[in-house]
Amino acid sequence: MVTLLTSASIHHKCLLNASLQLGPYSHGQLRRSISFVVKSEHEPSTSTSTSPCRDRPGRRELLSMGATTAPWLFLSRPAITALAAETKKGFLLVTDKKDGYTFLYPFGWQEVVVEGQDKVFKDVIEPLESVSVNLIPTSKQDIRDFGPPQEVGETLINKVLASPTQKTKLIEATEHDVDGKAYYTFEFIAKAPNYTRHALSTVCIGNGKFYTLTTGANERRWEKMKDRLKTVVESFQVNV
Repeated sequence: MVTLLTSASIHHKCLLNASLQLGPYSHGQLRRSISFVVKSEHEPSTSTSTSPCRDRPGRRELLSMGATTAPWLFLSRPAITALAAETKKGFLLVTDKKDGYTFLYPFGWQEVVVEGQDKVFKDVIEPLESVSVNLIPTSKQDIRDFGPPQEVGETLINKVLASPTQKTKLIEATEHDVDGKAYYTFEFIAKAPNYTRHALSTVCIGNGKFYTLTTGANERRWEKMKDRLKTVVESFQVNV
């Protein structure tokens, strides 16, 4: 774990992104330092997000196959995964080909620009409901090189995933593999004076980058949102 804190590039980026959570930005005292820019639907982007209008023809084509499953046999596993994710009810798919990752986010969330974050989507009514992706260069090849899940989770939550003014608590830290690549997933609480955010985060290493996806909601809405947020964090995949 010492390498996670002392690595020059990671330590520098961690300091820059120590307040990456979207929740604090909704309060007046921090609005002056961070500005959100809601992306226009017509603005060009390096990634693709499946809109409802573009999604419908694809679904009709899939339904037109009827009970025939043969066409799926000609698709690679990543293609099958992408199609399955794209057609999941209530979610839209983001595919960032430049940085090599994909994930789902709930329909209705809007993309915003946040300095220091690669991609952010949030609910415009409930500002604590959001998903953000951050990536920084690393020379490590595997997330396990930084230590076990519990240790990495505690460090990231205390140093990166919450503001220094927030009280944090790691609830659970787990490890899972996707196509032979290790991911760590954390559930934690970040408590500020006027709100508490219940969050999920997953981290992975690939393509020479340390990837972090974080999503969450106000504690009072956790029970309502937890299944959707778990879908978001479980959908995150780094493509090498």
